[in-house]
Amino acid sequence: MRFWRQLRWQMIGAQMLVVVVGVVTLNLTANILIEQSIAPDQVAAVRTAVMQALTIAAVAATIAGLTTSILLVQVILRSLRSIARSSRRIAAGRYDERVTVPASDELRAVAESFNQMAEALEQIEQRRITMIGNVAHELRTPLAGIEGYLEGLIDGVLPNTANTFLDMKQEVRRLRRLVDDLQTLSRVEAGQIALHFTTFDINDVIRRVVTQIQPQVLDSCLQVQFAPDRQPILVQADPDRVAQILLNLLGNAVRYTPEGGCITVRSELNNDNVQVIVEDTGIGISAEHLPFIFERFYRADPSRARTSGGSGIGLTITRHLAWAMGGDISAASAGIGKGSTFTLTLPRAG
Repeated sequence: MRFWRQLRWQMIGAQMLVVVVGVVTLNLTANILIEQSIAPDQVAAVRTAVMQALTIAAVAATIAGLTTSILLVQVILRSLRSIARSSRRIAAGRYDERVTVPASDELRAVAESFNQMAEALEQIEQRRITMIGNVAHELRTPLAGIEGYLEGLIDGVLPNTANTFLDMKQEVRRLRRLVDDLQTLSRVEAGQIALHFTTFDINDVIRRVVTQIQPQVLDSCLQVQFAPDRQPILVQADPDRVAQILLNLLGNAVRYTPEGGCITVRSELNNDNVQVIVEDTGIGISAEHLPFIFERFYRADPSRARTSGGSGIGLTITRHLAWAMGGDISAASAGIGKGSTFTLTLPRAG
């Protein structure tokens, strides 16, 4: 309340200052003109008339100024109080709170910015709630599998053999992989990931990643066409993190490309940037899913992703890693059954 009272009196004081300055200026100007253009015997009468006129004008201006100031202050304070009340409700967790947009251009801009901020906070809160539900679901799946094996062993339904324990170990690995991915995502989003920038040839990293993933490609009866540029393409980034991104992109391409398909990896120069393009002839991504493909735990094909063991946050991690290195990553697809294209963009060295 003290702030609103101070603001009100400050605006009224400013208006009164304008009136006083105006009256004093008019008085001085009138006196100068009277002395220069009026006969000496008429100066007193004219000065008296001018002072009376200025007094009446000052009183009228003061009344009009006070009235205008009070009305203006009320309009401004009403909008500011509304924003203050809404901000307190948002701080209390009511993210659906919005303020009424006033007619004034300046106040309209403030109110619209506030509503945009509130909408962004609401979306963040919804994503947070969704993420908690997804994490709980992802943790529940391997835990349910382990619990099932333990109950089977206790009841004597499952044999106490090495194969049973190997199956249990597989569920534990799946659980650990999810926890590791969540920890990595948390560190990347918080900007706590360690990056070691250096200048290197992007084609060397691509060759290393393709060689590393080649056995997995052969098992899936896929073909990989590596089309590097003839000249070295130097980038300024962390080579290990770039390799991590490419491994994720190529792993997804292998996972979602049927037998007999083709995966193409190529590097290109684009002005001051370098692009690494991973293109496949796999199942593709529909237009409705494409804008959300980098969201946490988002799956365009949930059933297929679960059977393949994906956690749903690999692409989220890759995008944040690309951003941390001053680059970006994007996805494109012509539709279901028409393959996908992922483009990694990195700053060019030099």
